[in-house]
Amino acid sequence: MEIGQYPASSCSKEHEKIYQEWFALADADGDGRITGPDAIKFFGMSKLSRPDLKQVWAIVDTRRQGYLGFPEFVTAMQLVSLAQAGNEITQDSLKRDDLVSLNPPVMEGLDALLAKSKHLVKRVDPEMDGYPQEQSHLTNKWFSSKSSKNIPLTAVTSVIDGLKKLYIEKLKPLEVTYKFNDFVSPLLTSSDFDAKPMVMLLGQYSTGKTTFIKHLLRTSYPGAHIGPEPTTDRFVVVMSGPDERTIPGNTIAVQADMPFSGLTTFGTAFLSKFECSQMRHPLLEHITFVDTPGVLSGEKQRTQRSYDFTGVTSWFAAKCDLILLLFDPHKLDISDEFKRVIGSLRGHDDKIRVVLNKADQIDTQQLMRVYGALMWSLGKVLNTPEVSRVYIGSFNDKPVNESAVGPLGKELFEREQDDLLSDLKDIPKKACDRRINEFVKRARAAKIHAYIIGHLKKEMPTMMGKAKAQQRLIDNLPDEFAKVQRECHLPSGDFPYVEHFKEVLSGYSFDKFEKVKPKMIQAVDDMLGYDIPELLKNFRNPYE
Repeated sequence: MEIGQYPASSCSKEHEKIYQEWFALADADGDGRITGPDAIKFFGMSKLSRPDLKQVWAIVDTRRQGYLGFPEFVTAMQLVSLAQAGNEITQDSLKRDDLVSLNPPVMEGLDALLAKSKHLVKRVDPEMDGYPQEQSHLTNKWFSSKSSKNIPLTAVTSVIDGLKKLYIEKLKPLEVTYKFNDFVSPLLTSSDFDAKPMVMLLGQYSTGKTTFIKHLLRTSYPGAHIGPEPTTDRFVVVMSGPDERTIPGNTIAVQADMPFSGLTTFGTAFLSKFECSQMRHPLLEHITFVDTPGVLSGEKQRTQRSYDFTGVTSWFAAKCDLILLLFDPHKLDISDEFKRVIGSLRGHDDKIRVVLNKADQIDTQQLMRVYGALMWSLGKVLNTPEVSRVYIGSFNDKPVNESAVGPLGKELFEREQDDLLSDLKDIPKKACDRRINEFVKRARAAKIHAYIIGHLKKEMPTMMGKAKAQQRLIDNLPDEFAKVQRECHLPSGDFPYVEHFKEVLSGYSFDKFEKVKPKMIQAVDDMLGYDIPELLKNFRNPYE
């Protein structure tokens, strides 16, 4: 299966019309989503066994969103047809050539229901490619109100909706009260939850970052520049769009439906070096790529950056699902800037993959030496006892240089490329799990932040000597962190960087901070211990 080739509808126009009517009937609340309870009612008419229906749902809801859109619904109906004909349902069933031409399944009692509800069936807008559209824009309104409000449980029809509801009702009030957005990360918007999975490419200039994206897309993208000199001088987000065009950074950062509003904190100097490249492509329907400027070495190049390069990288790292560090056999040295960039990826170690690109430019003996040198260099920078996974290959459209690497090298490169592609292929499937993972990480960070701010407020005198006391607390911040850790029984590894925290603290008056509010902390604890597990339980496979 190619990357980006996931269960989606492919059927004749005649069958599509039938499935649209069925979908409208099954989608009880008309939000463009068939949830578990909807599916149990509708799929039950097929009279298939529960294990068969469990398997159908598992195959079509690969991304574990907890609901089916129209394309997934069509695929589910095709699999039901196969099962009714006595075929075993497996992942390979999606590759069958006759899937498209299969007749709709036999659904007992469906005709009577359709006749009864004919006048209620929604018309499909012809401009919408014939598909009933998901009404995800309804959840955007939850974020527009300034005050936290109670969102009815019936409005939650997916895991992501549930996370949005929990964020607005329980986590956001804590973040606002203790100014978490000024210290750690901007407040989340609806588009941050709905964004497609992102893959960021990092590396020194001319290590093949842009070529790697072109290789996966099998075509160039608008605004791509390739050359031996530092060509990509900006952050470029390559994403799906209606036509081929580039959008300037200032424009993209203020679009409510894009997850990049947080980048405005880096100022115009950065936004002028940021752009979005849009094009129609099946892979970009599932994954967004972030191409970055080549990391340079030497004091001269570093001082030319007019924005916080490391800060921007760190912001993207938090949003991305996978971070690829690209190296070239002739550029193994890790410069000071690259070291700082890799350091800023702290906390995202599980997302990092190392790629030794252009490996067919050297012979097998040299490749062994280069691999050893790369591992040694990484060992000094990635402060982890585990060995990083390094993919070796030549990720471009040219055939492998067999004269340099020999037949064994060629086979190795092909297997390594397959491994990396399967890693990328899994990203959309794991996107929902990754969202939950990042959300839980953020909640824990916000809780620790609240304890720190509350502690600093508590240590301030009520009357005299406030300025001195504040300066003393800033100077002794590591000790204050240790006190908070002991008093609240928190893991030391989850505390923020002391230097960065000091820098932001210097602009505040501790006296105006809020005390620790146990009710707010308890709400976040309840969310982590009860609400999120309950949410996952509600939107798992309905036949489990």
